[in-house]
Order: sequence, then C-alpha cells, then structure tokens
Amino acid sequence: AQAILKHPQSPTCGVQLIAMAKAGNFKVCVVGGAGGIGQPLSMLMAMDPNVAELCVYDLTMAMVPAEGVAADLSHLNMKCKVKGYAFDKDDKAIEKASECLTGCHLVLVPAGVPRKPGQDRKDLLNINAGIAKNIVEACAKFCPEAVVGLIVNPVNSVVPAMCEMWKKKGLNPAKIVGITTLDVVRADKFVHEMTGAPMSDVSVPVIGGHAGTTILPLFSQCQVGKTLPADKIPDLDKKVQDAGTVVVAAKNGKGSATLSMAYAGARLGKAVLAGLNGEVVTECAYVESKVTELPYFASKVTFGKQGVETVHPIGDLNEYEQGRLKALMPVLKEEIQAGLDYAKENDFAA
Repeated sequence: AQAILKHPQSPTCGVQLIAMAKAGNFKVCVVGGAGGIGQPLSMLMAMDPNVAELCVYDLTMAMVPAEGVAADLSHLNMKCKVKGYAFDKDDKAIEKASECLTGCHLVLVPAGVPRKPGQDRKDLLNINAGIAKNIVEACAKFCPEAVVGLIVNPVNSVVPAMCEMWKKKGLNPAKIVGITTLDVVRADKFVHEMTGAPMSDVSVPVIGGHAGTTILPLFSQCQVGKTLPADKIPDLDKKVQDAGTVVVAAKNGKGSATLSMAYAGARLGKAVLAGLNGEVVTECAYVESKVTELPYFASKVTFGKQGVETVHPIGDLNEYEQGRLKALMPVLKEEIQAGLDYAKENDFAA
C-alpha cells in the first residue's frame, strides 16, 4: 500500500516522502523497558506497524516487573507480540539474554543511573559505561546485525566507548547510534512557540553532542528559525541546552525528562526501522563521524538497510553558530576522549 512517511508533528532533520512500503516485521528490545523512559518508549514502539515482536528487558529489582509491563502492552490491538525478561542485577547479559536478544533488529537502551549532586563525571561514566557494556557486549554476541540506540548518560562519552569496543570485535560501527533526538524535538517546539508557525514547517538540525554547551541548534538552517531576530537566538540556544534541567526542577527532584525522552527515542527508533525496511529517513544522531575533526559528532544521519547509511556534513553556519561550534569543540573532544580511554581499558566479554 502507498504510505506517506512523516514524523509525528514535524519532519525535523528529516524528509517526507511517498513510498510504496509494506510494513516490516522487526524484533525490537527495550533495555530498561520497565523504567520511567522505558515504559512509554516500549508502548510507542509496540504501536509502530514495523514492529512484530517487542522484548521488555529490565532487572528483577525494577519497581514494576518487566513481565507486568509486557502483559499490559500485549493487550494493545496491534500486531506486535510482547514478552518481558527480568534479570538479576549481577547477571551477565552475555550469559543470560540469548532468547531476548537473538534476532533483534533494534535494541534501544534507556538505562543507567542519573548523576548525583557533586558526583564526578568520570565516576558516572564508569558506572553507566559498565551498565551499557553489559548490554552492548551481549548484542555483539546475540544480534551483531542489530542497530543499538543508546540513551545512556553521559552520551558524549558512552557512545564512543561502546562503538570503539564494538569495532574491536570486528563489527560495523554504523550500528551504534547515540540518541540526541530530544534536543531536536525541543528546538522545534520552542521555535513553534515563538513564531506560531505550523510544527510541520519547523525543522531545526541540532549538531555537536548531547550535553550542555555541546548541544548546538542550527536555527539558521530552519526556514522558520532563520526569521527569528538575531538578539533572540542566544537565549533560545540556552533554553534548548537547559531544557532537561527545567523538567528536573518542575518534577521537584522526583524524576527527569522521561515522557519527552521516550517520545524522542521512539521517533529515532521508528526512523531506524523505516531505514531497515528500505525507506529513506533522515534524523539527527550522535555517531562515528568524519564531518569534523572529532571522531564522534551529532549531525543529520540518513538511515538505511545497514543502520547509519550517510552522515551528512553540518552545512553553512552563521557567525553566531560558528563561534558556538568553535567553543564547544574542545569540550566535546574531552568528553569523547573519556569514552575512548574507557574503551582502551575495557573489552567486551567473549
């Protein structure tokens, strides 16, 4: 059947096209699927017509059992079959998760612990890179052809760490994707709120990284965004960078951006599955890259049958954006280096 492929609300960083597309039959796993991001992310993926099988993977100590989330989602009137898998916190996924991961086409990983006040960034990296490594090394064994979408902080360091270890196994780095879509979603929404332009007309690429000043929205490359007065851009830029902090404050320390993150993660997940299904979809993502002198960078990425098919150049920047890019590069370089150092000291289990 003829299908119009379009991202919900906005084709940001993306394309709208008409294609003769038959829905795919893909297997997807959400690791941390019973958590604050994982539950709504699992629901959104179960609703994707390209998903035939969904695995909800979490720990036995999760507040809600993974099997319970799966039972709940199994009642949605979609074609997707849903199954829950629970593992003890000391279990090695590479030893236990064979059934769950074998045959997966996409593994989404909203996992890890939040940064505690005053916690050293390297301590957080060691903890969360360890959590990510447990999963990604199991993917390398059981589903080496799967695309692995990482929502594990600090993304700027964790993605390079996982990708370098993935490459040490002789596997394709085009399968490892850092999910930065929430920055794009926020930039689009804020431009819409300022201008009143239809969401479908707003498309702000966001490049760089996925934390603080490394997040660089390119308002000048958006047909609507470039009409904003120049004196409004620095505050709007900062608003995109600080949006997560606003949510944490509004939740009064009882949570972070879970629902919007799930929405953004599902949007990236849907783009990956569309690509695997032979449709051409472009989104911004943080991947191995040659578009700057840094080995990892977020820019527009086209997804295809192998995962990341094309990493697009950053395009023309105005003077403000050029200054911001110059300032963020050393910050991002240091955070990437932390991930590269982790990968030098660690290897995936056999």
